[in-house]
Amino acid sequence: MNVTPWRVLLRRLVFPFLLCLCVMAWDVYFRPATGPARAVWTSSGVTHQPLVFQSRGHIPMPANTPAAHASSLVAMPLDSPYALMAFWFAGAKESAPDIGIAASAFDRHSKSWVAARFVVDRQALGRALGFGVRRLGNPVAWLDARQRLHLFVVATGLGGWAASRIVHLRQISNGSLLSELSFEPERVLPLSWFWNTSFLVRTAPMPLQDGGMVLPVHFELGIKYPVALRFDASGVFSGMVRMSRRTHLLQPTLVVQDESHWLALLRDQRAEGRVGVVQTLDGGQHWQDLPDLPLVNPDASVAGLGLAPGRMVLAHNTSAHSRNLLDLSQSADGLHWSSLQPLAQGAGTDEYSYPAMVWADDSLWVSYTDQRQRIAWQRFGTQPE
Repeated sequence: MNVTPWRVLLRRLVFPFLLCLCVMAWDVYFRPATGPARAVWTSSGVTHQPLVFQSRGHIPMPANTPAAHASSLVAMPLDSPYALMAFWFAGAKESAPDIGIAASAFDRHSKSWVAARFVVDRQALGRALGFGVRRLGNPVAWLDARQRLHLFVVATGLGGWAASRIVHLRQISNGSLLSELSFEPERVLPLSWFWNTSFLVRTAPMPLQDGGMVLPVHFELGIKYPVALRFDASGVFSGMVRMSRRTHLLQPTLVVQDESHWLALLRDQRAEGRVGVVQTLDGGQHWQDLPDLPLVNPDASVAGLGLAPGRMVLAHNTSAHSRNLLDLSQSADGLHWSSLQPLAQGAGTDEYSYPAMVWADDSLWVSYTDQRQRIAWQRFGTQPE
């Protein structure tokens, strides 16, 4: 029996190893770099009057759909019949074959949510992309400078969520009603030399003064870290930058301090975790890790929003080891937070999770998963309704 000497084996491995290094170096070198950007606050003319609870309820579900999770909210223009739209993934259960992206909208005239419908189908998306889509999840919506809706969704082929890709879809319908809304895939975002896998999206984009946006995402394959993606005013991907050197932080949510100073608040995967923080002082070109906030984080997604200078809000789970408490907090600097309003309170295995927020029609809207069965919502304004 011949045994290959270890020196021969080593030589045989050198070429594949060097090839991998060259591919990785090429990917980093030719990947678009981000320049400085200027952010805008999400509300116009918001005062520092206290936010007052106005109304709450559940967003309608598509018929015969028992499971829902991971909602996203997007404010609509003033000439739209809707104040805002909501997107989430729904079906028999998470990762079930019938999972699709559902949507509803809050009608300005009737002051109620319209009937929900599915706007992205897993099988149809797979056919359009040319590969099988096994799971769909975590839709994130954005309205570009031409008032077209974009959706960014997590899609998996083989493997679990860690083998996901982020698919960018663009609105192709011209009508203003939800019943007319349709999307087509633009592309799988080119984020990794490893078949663009292991990047996931979850939280809302941050608008920029040039009409573009920054989309926070995270890498998740063994280690976890946040990444900021840049898009121009028409939705063209234009660059990316890693936001933290730490390897246990995911699902960043962006909060504006001023036009060039932003914070990202993050989910912490560790036991006894706290809400993580990173910051940029130069409009997203460079990021630095900051000490964790004193806020507990039970490995749960958070949602932050910079409403106006010196006024920030955060929806987060406040029980150390479960998702049965969800609260709304406020801050003037993004580092020191105080409780503003309980959003949902339960016990035991109750779950209120994955919050989303948006400012629309002079109100703060919050949505969140309720027991993995429905999407709940609440509205806050500066005056009682």
